[in-house]
Amino acid sequence: MTSRSRARAITVALLSVSATVLLAGCTGGSGDAAPSASPTPIGTAVRQTCAELLPESALAVYGRTFEQDTSWTPAKGTPAATIERQRGRVCHLVATDDPSTTITLAVAHLPEKSLTTLKDALYERGGSVPTYRVEGYYALDDGVGRADAFPDPYWVTTESTLYTEPGGAQPVVDAVRAVLQPSASASPAG
Repeated sequence: MTSRSRARAITVALLSVSATVLLAGCTGGSGDAAPSASPTPIGTAVRQTCAELLPESALAVYGRTFEQDTSWTPAKGTPAATIERQRGRVCHLVATDDPSTTITLAVAHLPEKSLTTLKDALYERGGSVPTYRVEGYYALDDGVGRADAFPDPYWVTTESTLYTEPGGAQPVVDAVRAVLQPSASASPAG
């Protein structure tokens, strides 16, 4: 599968999540809600802050100091934009010594059907990463690495030029997974 067809597969999955949102908005429970221009999100709000999901200690491995850019908004059609619409948490961190070096992290709490659709599309794309300790995938496109991980019921996606290989995103994936699934992140006794 070419990079372009892989990108299309992921876009189809993102659109499927968006379509599910539209359907959820059209089939409201009580029947007395007025129609609205924007569909009701199907995601559950992610309550953890960016600092809780990605503490400075997790970023120390990159040898840089990062600050959150609270004025940043994700580009339309990106995974981060989809997650933001689903009441997820979107974080954009900028290296203080080089503003061109960024880390984008987005976390959504989604229904099982939406997660399955996303997982299937990423599986078709390839790039499975077993070291993420949950179902996870990695791709490198134009020098930007993207990691997707599924500590169910969450979808975690992160992008950066620092992720030149799957292990580059490992500190971020591990930190977020430890916050979202603390009991699952503990090392088994040996």
